[in-house]
Amino acid sequence: MKIGELSKTSGYSVQTIRYYEKEGLLSNPDRTEGNFRLYSNKAFKELEFVKHCRSLDIPLNDIKRLIELKNKPEESCSSVNALIDRQLTLVNQRMKELNALKKELKLMASSCGSDGTIEVCGIIKSLDS
Repeated sequence: MKIGELSKTSGYSVQTIRYYEKEGLLSNPDRTEGNFRLYSNKAFKELEFVKHCRSLDIPLNDIKRLIELKNKPEESCSSVNALIDRQLTLVNQRMKELNALKKELKLMASSCGSDGTIEVCGIIKSLDS
């Protein structure tokens, strides 16, 4: 299939597919005599792998490493476990940060009634301090 078809099938834009190819996240496609890219079902599966990794918020560098490891089935999976453990640590840290943000926003929201004016708005005062 050509890149447009792969784009429609995968849900990724043509630009993203080209970028992933350039970054080594996709195998190099075959080319027609007119130099058009021709992708196989393997490319679609590679994109699905990347999409699943991105849905877990795994950075592209780590996805690239996972692809490298995936292509070496005889190696120990300790590297994969370490990578996922690091990702889990990052997610836990972000969750703490988001919970603190939520707490602060709730506090701000409670500092102002909706029937006042901007001049006495507790949220604006809080943001201004």
